[in-house]
Amino acid sequence: MRCAPSAGAALVLCAATAGLLSAQGRPTPPEPPEPPRFASWDEVNVLAHGLLQVGHGLREHVERTRGQLGALERRLGACGAACGQAAGTNASSHAPARPVPGDEAAPETLRSLQMQLKAQNSRIEHLFQKVAQQQRLLEKQRLRIENLQSQVGLLVPTHLDHEVAKTGRRKRLPKMAPQVGPAHNTSRLHNGGWTVIQRRRDGSVDFDQPWEAYKAGFGDPQGEFWLGLEKVHRITGGRSGRLAVQLQDWEGNAESLQFPVHLGGEDTAYSLQLTAPVASKLGATAVAPTGLSLPFSTWDQDHDLRRDENCAKTLSGGWWFGTCGHSNLNGQYFHSIPRQRQQRKKGIFWKAWRGRYYPLQATIMLIQPTAAASAL
Repeated sequence: MRCAPSAGAALVLCAATAGLLSAQGRPTPPEPPEPPRFASWDEVNVLAHGLLQVGHGLREHVERTRGQLGALERRLGACGAACGQAAGTNASSHAPARPVPGDEAAPETLRSLQMQLKAQNSRIEHLFQKVAQQQRLLEKQRLRIENLQSQVGLLVPTHLDHEVAKTGRRKRLPKMAPQVGPAHNTSRLHNGGWTVIQRRRDGSVDFDQPWEAYKAGFGDPQGEFWLGLEKVHRITGGRSGRLAVQLQDWEGNAESLQFPVHLGGEDTAYSLQLTAPVASKLGATAVAPTGLSLPFSTWDQDHDLRRDENCAKTLSGGWWFGTCGHSNLNGQYFHSIPRQRQQRKKGIFWKAWRGRYYPLQATIMLIQPTAAASAL
């Protein structure tokens, strides 16, 4: 037996049908465009610059507050001493007089204020250290951004990378005198436009130097020395060139290699820019197609690519450290190979040749501008 639908049910059914038809008749609104996943270079630069300015402002505010609290503490201390002397004088001249409750509470109040000021000063000191640390990280990040931007258009054409040897044995330097003993024979320094910029052979010079020393140069040109980052930058004239490296171990084995580079100025922390194939040959991992940029770092100017570590402090000397583990020809000189691995890692090493923990006996580095190379 079928039951007729009630009037209320019919009304509900009609309303639902009308709503469905009206919804089908209206056009579907377009979906909003998906926001970009990555920020532009300008946005990153503005953000980094703004964070750096905030760090500078916080540091100045903390320094001013510390100075004001110090002055207030000195004034309270002087006031407390004066109140103590006045109380002693009054006690000696008016011994029978009863002490006033307010006078007894004044020194206690001063001591309480001084303790609060010391606690506040301690908190501000801690904040000051955190602000300084953040400021160093921001400066480091800003430098990385500038280095990435400077890579565009500055790298050497990739066809020059084929001059790097494709086997484990790399090309010898052209027209260079052979190595004799632990020290390299450098009697023909400028032959072919090559200029010696570094030499290690006997440990007679301390290479654990600050930034200004590596910028200006140090040592004895007839013995161990570092020519200076600014001089090397002037030799290349801000253009590309070729870097040559000669290495020698304690068994008498020698290795020599050369590759195209570009050395930036001080505004880039004298960044050494390598093409992607060259960086991979030298042991770098996860290299971008545009290449690799390695800022120069010292123990007092931390520009390496490690956020949690200062490679120059952990190891020794100044170098284009990257992530601390690929090479360091300005490390500590050892007259024999140390037994402890922790000590060996501070030495002179080139990971792609003798490994990370083998301290080399002698090294020499040379630079050749692109103009001199093309003239040959």
